[in-house]
Amino acid sequence: MNLKNFVSSIDYDIVLAEYDMQGSIAHTDMLAKCRIITRAEASKITSALKKMIDEFKKGKLKLKGEDIHTAVELELTKRIGTTAGKMHTARSRNDQVVLAERMYIKDQIKNINDNIDESISAIKKLAKKHPSCVMPGFTHLQNAQPVLFSHWILSYAWMLKRDKERFSDLYKRTDVMPLGAAAFAGTEFPIDRKYTAKLLGFRKISDNSVDTVSDRDYIAEFLADCAILAMHISRFAEELVIWSSQQFGFIKFSSDFTTGSSIMPQKRNPDFAEILRAKTGRIYGNLMAILTIMKGIPLSYNRDMQEDKEPMFDSVETVKISLAAFSEMFSAMKVNEDKMSEACGKGHILSTDVADYLVKKGIPFRHAHGIVSKLSDYLISSGKRFEDLTKKEWKRFSDKFDASVKKIFDYKSAAEKKDCDGGTSTRSVKKQLSVL
Repeated sequence: MNLKNFVSSIDYDIVLAEYDMQGSIAHTDMLAKCRIITRAEASKITSALKKMIDEFKKGKLKLKGEDIHTAVELELTKRIGTTAGKMHTARSRNDQVVLAERMYIKDQIKNINDNIDESISAIKKLAKKHPSCVMPGFTHLQNAQPVLFSHWILSYAWMLKRDKERFSDLYKRTDVMPLGAAAFAGTEFPIDRKYTAKLLGFRKISDNSVDTVSDRDYIAEFLADCAILAMHISRFAEELVIWSSQQFGFIKFSSDFTTGSSIMPQKRNPDFAEILRAKTGRIYGNLMAILTIMKGIPLSYNRDMQEDKEPMFDSVETVKISLAAFSEMFSAMKVNEDKMSEACGKGHILSTDVADYLVKKGIPFRHAHGIVSKLSDYLISSGKRFEDLTKKEWKRFSDKFDASVKKIFDYKSAAEKKDCDGGTSTRSVKKQLSVL
């Protein structure tokens, strides 16, 4: 067994290659500006690095070394000789690593937010396609009250919007330039950290060199945001699995997003949605990994922190492919409006509307709730629906009931009556669509 591989990270931190080289170019330009190295030396270094970036993008550059930062310097030394070593003046691998990670996460936040926007757009498109569809809303997975299908699915768009806001808020804390912290104490060279930050597009520089090289909060927070996002995707995937079952039949997945059974030829399984649920556990694991890695590390830098990268890279790719799969699966999904409307007839879901009817007749809600609870028990025991009750049966429970109670029993109308801000009315849905 080659134990050198135990401490090597080049197999996975190669992802940071371009960021490392961009950081080195900016650092070298700053060293020349501050007359720490000559302009000629800086030009030699940066020209070679720019050529390396171009070759790397084209897949023509193979980097070898213990880690990506060492590999880049070794390759540069092969090309321009000992001058390459001058770019490491006033810098340590400790602040160099943090720089590449912060640059990487900043870009990934933008990419993930773009993917979130696509998912929100897919939800909005489906909501607009079914503006009048009414379905039973659920609590405890039991029919509760009628709700517009569009209103129900837009709840997930709002979850995703909060996810985007969380990532955007994290961007501000990640957008801090660490170069200049060096190993952990700063440097005696007269560097211009703000100039480097400007070249690399950072909003500000870090304030404490010890904290700079030992901080991985931005990674932990990033993974926490990924975990919350994954949880939201998983919840929706779970609903879609339930809704696609024969027992519900609310939706039908495109055949592109289902697979057949190996033994039961009649079955089409919602594998994409099920895998989306499972991916959430993986992303949770990555969050727990970084929290466990960091929990007992004394200041400042320790090699344990090398293990921060694989959970970060894995969560990024898992989240991006999950959002892409979700958007495409959702866009190709068929909605069975008739099944949803039919399901509203189960579970006496207008019971709250009946209680509200009594409240409007002057009965306190708690008392009205008790009356309708007894009425519901009667319906269950007699196998009847509200619509089946005679005038005499209504009066048995309250003399406030009259012929006008019959106007309640329209599921679409019941949903439309919930017209308060944020309620399940067409007006509310249109407002949501305009601001999401």
